[in-house]
Amino acid sequence: MTADLWEGFNALDAETITGPVWDEPVPLNHRRALPAFPVHTLPSWLGDMVAAVAEETQTPADLAGCLALGVLATAAGGRATVCVRGHWREPVNLYTAVALPPGNRKSAVFALMTGPLLAVEKTLVELSGPLRAEAETTARLAKAAADKAAQKAAAAEPGLRDQLTAEAVHLAQQAEELTVPCKPQLVADDVTPESLATLLAEQGGRISVMSAEGEIFDIIAGRYSGAPNMGVFLKGHAGDMARVNRQGREAQHIENPAVTMGLAIQPEVLDAIGRVKGADGRGLLARFLYAKPVSLVGSRNLTPELITEETAATYAHRLGGLTMALADWTDPAVLTLSPEADAVMLAYQKVTESRIGKGGSLAPIVKWASKRDGAVARIAGLLHLATHPDNGWALPIEAATMAAATELGDYFTAHALEVFDDMGADPAQEAAHQVLTHLKDQRLSGFTKRELFRGLSRGDFPAMTDLDPALLLLEEHGWVRQQPLPPRSGRGGRPPSPRYDTHPSLTPPLVGA
Repeated sequence: MTADLWEGFNALDAETITGPVWDEPVPLNHRRALPAFPVHTLPSWLGDMVAAVAEETQTPADLAGCLALGVLATAAGGRATVCVRGHWREPVNLYTAVALPPGNRKSAVFALMTGPLLAVEKTLVELSGPLRAEAETTARLAKAAADKAAQKAAAAEPGLRDQLTAEAVHLAQQAEELTVPCKPQLVADDVTPESLATLLAEQGGRISVMSAEGEIFDIIAGRYSGAPNMGVFLKGHAGDMARVNRQGREAQHIENPAVTMGLAIQPEVLDAIGRVKGADGRGLLARFLYAKPVSLVGSRNLTPELITEETAATYAHRLGGLTMALADWTDPAVLTLSPEADAVMLAYQKVTESRIGKGGSLAPIVKWASKRDGAVARIAGLLHLATHPDNGWALPIEAATMAAATELGDYFTAHALEVFDDMGADPAQEAAHQVLTHLKDQRLSGFTKRELFRGLSRGDFPAMTDLDPALLLLEEHGWVRQQPLPPRSGRGGRPPSPRYDTHPSLTPPLVGA
């Protein structure tokens, strides 16, 4: 008997004893091992808070870490720019988006990280109260004086009318020039593009959108207008002059708008924004720093360490102090680089340039990667101000700070590659990954379709038929195999649920068993 025949005989004998022989399964599309948020790159008072929030809430540090950058950008956005080299200036506002499934305590993390900002906002409102009251009274009196002068001119004798009219016009012009400051506001939530432009005009050119939901993307996509409206979001990130003209209202002119966005969204929102008309072509998607951490749901410590009073108080004091110190700045502080920091930045630029060309590792996300160096400069400015909250505007950015910013740049690059892959991926691929992960975690050697449906999240698979594309893909790749359906008895009733076997590699023997 030849070797080939003997091998075939053995395979046939094995199939007779143990069932059909399994071939090596074909891997699904490659999924990167994404880096965790590098908490150590943050100044100690900020890093300690991020780590403590992540521990107490049992959430990935990525969520609190990205929000930490968002609150810094809220404190300093519109009040500082980074001078990289020559005429290259980068404002220090950021757009960040963290994708996490429901049940990850996003609201709790938001409350802990943004609480000090809201406290500062309340303080600013209280401090501005007397000034606003004085301005309102002055404006009201000026308007009353102008109206009285106009009435007097209208009733005057012809010989006095010209003089009184001139006085009335002068008083009316003075009244018109008086402005009443709006209540200070640092943070907005769900806001339309039109309202955002108004807020920018009222708040000296800066505002922050911080939200534990992704509804702002629905608004940008045209929830209220019926068409995408992203102009103010594009200009608000770049700092380009914005002029808003709407019928029946005065034109609003914002010289250097600075919008910050810190969002936590569900993963499927990424797919939705990828399909918003113009979002990619006009560069909205390229402006976000993305994070897609692994959820800890199912493996959380139920008795975690709690945030200490010292950690929370230090965080509130430092963040509040920085926000208050920059609140009244009208001309932004210009942050410069030390020669050593400039060398670090130039080296990073060279790496980016070498990878965005045809065939380079960043070529698939060239629009995003083209803004990578600018994002690193912005992050460096924020880390610098956080390191020196009392006088950072008077000191150059150091090399160590720039190096920390480049490490964060690498972190966001890895996540951006994954996110943009997902935006263009077949939905069945993601569903198949979820099913395969469930089968591995549960060590299932077999299952019925109904059993699988009951074990998975209803949010991901609302109906049993939603499993069909994933099961078909897994069967095509050799991970599962459907058993023949038993013959029907002819008695009616619900047909039996299809039963599947899983590849033996999904149930390896336990160590020590």
